[in-house]
Amino acid sequence: MIRDTLATLPAPTAAQRDIAGLARDVATHDAHAAEVAALNAIELRQGPTTAPLAVPFRVGAWNLERCLFPGAAAAHARDCDVLLLSEMDCGMARTAQVHTTAEVAAPLGMGHAYAVEFVETGLGSPGERKFCTDQHNEMGLHGNAVLARTTLAAPFALRLHGHRQWFGDAEQPRLGERIAIGARIETAAGPLLVVAVHLESASSAAHRQAQVGGLIDTLDTAFPGLPVLIGGDLNTGNHAGGDWRAEGLFALAEAAGFTRHGGDEETPTTRPSLITRWPERAMKLDWFLARGVTLGPVEIRPSLAPDGTPLSDHDMIVADILGLSSVG
Repeated sequence: MIRDTLATLPAPTAAQRDIAGLARDVATHDAHAAEVAALNAIELRQGPTTAPLAVPFRVGAWNLERCLFPGAAAAHARDCDVLLLSEMDCGMARTAQVHTTAEVAAPLGMGHAYAVEFVETGLGSPGERKFCTDQHNEMGLHGNAVLARTTLAAPFALRLHGHRQWFGDAEQPRLGERIAIGARIETAAGPLLVVAVHLESASSAAHRQAQVGGLIDTLDTAFPGLPVLIGGDLNTGNHAGGDWRAEGLFALAEAAGFTRHGGDEETPTTRPSLITRWPERAMKLDWFLARGVTLGPVEIRPSLAPDGTPLSDHDMIVADILGLSSVG
């Protein structure tokens, strides 16, 4: 578990981003990644508000697909008090080198905790390169974040079960592994642990089940007794002919006391976007998993700006937290 925090994550050096001569195995990857400070710390910036959140309050979980439009994304989520975000760039040419998490948090009056999933050693996929404003990445960071209109206490990040398969990817070579990031927030009903998660897409259902199992085990050890809300892109059934109902992670989470919340079960949470243009893309990937938390109905909010521009290939899921209860 990653616990160290920094006000600003440092950029990986040119030597750290140069992986061309490295053997493509887990041991080599992990030895190299251990030297990259941005992969081993959390960027923590508290917002202007420290008071506990009144109940009810609103939570949104959103895979922002690199976050091409942080200002529009913030406006789209302006009614939320907590945001669980994934696929957030920092210092990438495809997103104008900006820190997209900070750009979303600032106009909302939120603090943020940001953890790096991958150090991108290239400019991204062919579809992303047309958005590049430069031919280099100033930081090359891509990750997940928790944002809130209250203090983010005890922040942590956890690398999820994986085989470092993106390390050897020909199109998008990366350092890192899928990650969860979370923090404790205070509410009028008591403390709550909120966790943003992004499970692996290029894997089997069993792989994602192992990722959720490892996450829950870690939370139970590190934060016993706390109500927990996990939200994000679980990549459920993300393959040709896939079905979210075939994912074993839901039964595993239920056995650990979690309930599943994703809005209408027949409504997908993906859509064609400026990067992901496939019109047949319609899958249900995004969920909340809650324990000791009473949620209102889940809204699947279309990721469209007022002018119709798609902000992501994922719609945002939004729900009100109506109350908390003790966890046995």
